[in-house]
Amino acid sequence: MKAQPDADKTLSLILSRLEDMKAEETVTIDLRGKSTYSDYMIVTTGRVNRHVGAIADNVTKGLKENGIKNIHVEGLPNCDWVLIDSGDVIVHVFRPEVREFYNLERLYTQGPGAAKAI
Repeated sequence: MKAQPDADKTLSLILSRLEDMKAEETVTIDLRGKSTYSDYMIVTTGRVNRHVGAIADNVTKGLKENGIKNIHVEGLPNCDWVLIDSGDVIVHVFRPEVREFYNLERLYTQGPGAAKAI
């Protein structure tokens, strides 16, 4: 299944922002054909709460600057786990311990009909 051109652009923009902010252990999960709500999911890590918040702010700012509307962000007050939903791409930014505890990658990349990490 092919992603929408906008989804690929959004994915590239987000990955570039994550790299600029020194996000760690970034994994992109291809949800095309597996999900009706999104084409890609990104899971990444910030070193501490402050880094998680800065990463989330930077990604959100980049999305808005590129005309992506209706961005939904959750978790900024605590910055343990911040979710950014841009529609085509969903981003999860975790502190290391929280990421290890929830292990979202495993949920989406194992089992029958699992999405694949790219």
